[in-house]
Amino acid sequence: MKQIQVKKNILKSNDDLADKNRGILGQKGIFTINLLGSPGAGKTSVLEQMIRIMKRQTAMAVIEGDLYTTKDAERIEAQGIPVIQVNTGGACHLDAAMISEALEHLDLEQIRFLIIENVGNLVCPASYDLSEDLRMTVLSITEGNDKPLKYPSMFQRSDILIVNKMDLIQFTNFSMEELYQDIKALNENMKIFEVSCTTGQGFQNLCHYLQQKIVCKGGKKDA
Repeated sequence: MKQIQVKKNILKSNDDLADKNRGILGQKGIFTINLLGSPGAGKTSVLEQMIRIMKRQTAMAVIEGDLYTTKDAERIEAQGIPVIQVNTGGACHLDAAMISEALEHLDLEQIRFLIIENVGNLVCPASYDLSEDLRMTVLSITEGNDKPLKYPSMFQRSDILIVNKMDLIQFTNFSMEELYQDIKALNENMKIFEVSCTTGQGFQNLCHYLQQKIVCKGGKKDA
């Protein structure tokens, strides 16, 4: 029982700080995404594709979460947008305190779209509010379509599912029909985009959808 109580206290503290961060981001009219998924799902590759399409019309920045390395942040930095690396030192998720510190190193006046790439994990990150407007989970074809039922909390709490590596589906036994059935049972409001970082499939539709969200958030700020 004591262990459960500690967990509640940690999450309460995180949620309070997340609300404070959300207020700061809201005042600046910054639309924020928490990008989630397991290791190897292709989160960074998806992010690269989004940046290539959107950076010319939207001021973007990235907070890159990783256990120890800076490899993913270096890939994002090569795209020519601001990026802050957050190394968790072994922790399996980002939290609101890490985001608060990262925000201090970004020029928030110059940003309209902030992407937080979380640590690769389908369990712990689902419980931590990072002040995001939207949670986007990446699931790759090579992982199998059983992941939503194995890790339901992640998919129940996400707003968008990115089904990545669609160009490989013919080489697997991945069932899109079963995936859609499972997602509908877990989260009937989740929006699904089928994409391929190799062919570019699906990214124009995804980016158009996100751009509408960004414009709406900026409009609320101006109002």
